[in-house]
Amino acid sequence: MSVKKKPLVVVTRKLPDSIETRMRELFDARINLDDTPMSPEQIAEAARTADVLVPTVTDHISADIVNQPDCRLKLIANFGNGVDNIDVEAAHARGITVTNTPKVLTEDTADMTMALILAVPRRMIEGASILTEGKPWPGWSPTWMLGHRIGGKRLGIIGMGRIGQAVARRARAFGLQIHYHNRRPVAPKIAEELGATYWESLDQMLARMDIISVNCPHTPATYHLLSARRLKLIRKDAYIVNTARGGVTDEDTLIKLIEGGEIGGAGLDVYEHEPAVNPKLVRLAKAGKVTLLPHMGSATIEGRVEMGEKVIINIRTFLDAHKPPDRVLPSML
Repeated sequence: MSVKKKPLVVVTRKLPDSIETRMRELFDARINLDDTPMSPEQIAEAARTADVLVPTVTDHISADIVNQPDCRLKLIANFGNGVDNIDVEAAHARGITVTNTPKVLTEDTADMTMALILAVPRRMIEGASILTEGKPWPGWSPTWMLGHRIGGKRLGIIGMGRIGQAVARRARAFGLQIHYHNRRPVAPKIAEELGATYWESLDQMLARMDIISVNCPHTPATYHLLSARRLKLIRKDAYIVNTARGGVTDEDTLIKLIEGGEIGGAGLDVYEHEPAVNPKLVRLAKAGKVTLLPHMGSATIEGRVEMGEKVIINIRTFLDAHKPPDRVLPSML
């Protein structure tokens, strides 16, 4: 009796051990053991040899890759919620299914967002560096390292999806007033639960907030949504927190405004040209003007394992000739 050949699945980055083990059991899985990001040429080669590609946010799956004459891919099972790293339209036109891993990292990302909302006004990282970098600490003083109170401030959330709502729930518990801008208002029941005020005009909301949290996906429509013009609307003592995607903000203008004292500061977990971080941002961080994190918003063991489990479910469902539960279509973007 012949044994059915397992499909070839190429995984571009190292995943949790339990997920890699399960993938080896189910598929002919090529695992990236040293976690070195694959080059565009290596990804193109994988597309020519694999049935399924499992990329991450660090991998750019372009139209050129999926449109190779000898592209063999049938499924791109993205290890991540956002799919801005994949040309979904080109893949769809080529008959390649694309899936993602939604509803897994909501709470983790909201936790990190709230941490930055607290850390920036209260100067937590700046204060911690006094003790960890050998700087002189004269002891407690009534006027030393003063930050700003959180309670009673206005929080403007850009993007009121799952993560935005989770941020709002946390922020409300800290006494923040919840405002938001979205393509459309959330359901009245949700707005009432969160005590949230809807702003149809992003410009008007930005000009009135104390803290602004970016929680929208990165799409062509949201690229530089916080443009130079809009950034200049923000109050001088306001803060920006971004745990979504760096490309939503005009980073160069943000830096200039913080340097010039036109914006109070920022807490950033994502950057416009990742993994490169603008040296000017690093200097601002050393000066205590911004708090920088290395894209840690979703970095929990539990979250990564759940993402991997979703990837496996999507692959198995697709290979069983059923519609994957997390299929992404161009019309959804």
